This record gives sequence, C-alpha cells and structure tokens, in this order.
Amino acid sequence: MAAFVKAINAKIRSHPVLNYVCSTHFWGPASNFGIPIAAVMDTQKSPELISGQMTFALCIYSATFMRYALAVQPKNYLLFLCHAVNETAQLTQGYRYVKYNYWGGKEKEGLVKAVDAGKEKAKELEAKVETKVKEVVGK
Repeated sequence: MAAFVKAINAKIRSHPVLNYVCSTHFWGPASNFGIPIAAVMDTQKSPELISGQMTFALCIYSATFMRYALAVQPKNYLLFLCHAVNETAQLTQGYRYVKYNYWGGKEKEGLVKAVDAGKEKAKELEAKVETKVKEVVGK
C-alpha cells in the first residue's frame, strides 16, 4: 500500500501544475482569499461600522505578508496578490473611516437625514392641506 501511495505522489509531483496545486504555495493564499473578499464587500457598507483599530491592524498585516510573499523562495505571487488586494481594500476602508469620523462625514450624514425628514414632513403637511382644501371647496 505504501508503494502505491508513493507511486501516486511521484506521479502528481512530476507534473508541474499538479505539483503547484498540491502545495502550500497554492492552498495557503487560496484559503486566505476570504479576508480580502470580505474587505472588498465591506466597502459597500456604512462607514459607521468600520473599526479603525482593526483596519490599521489589517493594513500592517497585509503589508508585512506582501513583503514575506516576495522574500520566500520560490516567490509566492499568489500570496502577494492576495495581500495586495487586502491592503488596497483596507486602505480604502481606512480612508472611509477617517472621512466619516474626522472630516465631517458624520455631520453631513446627520444633515442629509434631517433634510430628508423635513421633506417627508412637508409632504405629509401638503397632503393634509390638500385634503382640507378639497373639503372646503366641496361644501
């Protein structure tokens, strides 16, 4: 049985593509791609949900492992790509966090909500006035 497993392993390892797919140079980054995918999807959510500390930590993490991906032999370009996507998404999130919390985004959002509430109230009053006018004219 051991000879059979050795023969299959030798056959797989002799083919360059299969050898790569069976290595940690492929499966490590492939399984790690969940982080950047989630980060890219989070760019569509409200900026009030962003954690500044976590975003900063993930920026440092991705920058570190981008460097690591190019420092190992052989260079792991798939891992580099994974962390480059995550770094870009985290920098975008960081910008959104700073814009919302420190550059007036929170206040602007509050003003927009107040204006929308005022418009809604005006529509309600307009409907009431219109109803009263029809009642008076109808008499």
